[in-house]
Amino acid sequence: MYFEVIQGDIAAQSADVLVNAAGTSLQMGSGVAGALRRGAGSAINQEAVSKGPVDLGEVAVTDAYDLDAEWVVHAAAMPHYGDRTATAESIEDATRNALREADDLGAESLVIPALGCGVAGFDLEEGARIICGVIDGYDPETLADVRFIAYADAEYETIREVAEEVRSG
Repeated sequence: MYFEVIQGDIAAQSADVLVNAAGTSLQMGSGVAGALRRGAGSAINQEAVSKGPVDLGEVAVTDAYDLDAEWVVHAAAMPHYGDRTATAESIEDATRNALREADDLGAESLVIPALGCGVAGFDLEEGARIICGVIDGYDPETLADVRFIAYADAEYETIREVAEEVRSG
């Protein structure tokens, strides 16, 4: 499986699956969810909310609407209760479940953001290490191209460095 770190706007990416950094309510507010909602149109938020809430670490699938993708997999790394902070376990579970769901859909390509590391407050370097570790250890069925996306320059550099460390063992 090809794996690379890229920089850009997730809503501008072309892939079979775009992964949304979701909360358990699946309400698409700010950050990655907001970018995807703006790119897809308001119907994506309505469909996502209709499929929630989901348990922490679980995923739900919606159409991608006006995005250049087939599906959006909403990966709930952040709780919409308590302190609303992601955990190492929720990030690991959400990442693994997003990859599995993409395989179940027959997807060949997927773009994933730093789940739990934005609004949900988890440390970016530690979160990137978890996500890269899950991707690196994942045995795909149909997935052939996984891109870990960062928006800001500093975020990109951190994720790229962590990915290199994880891949070099």
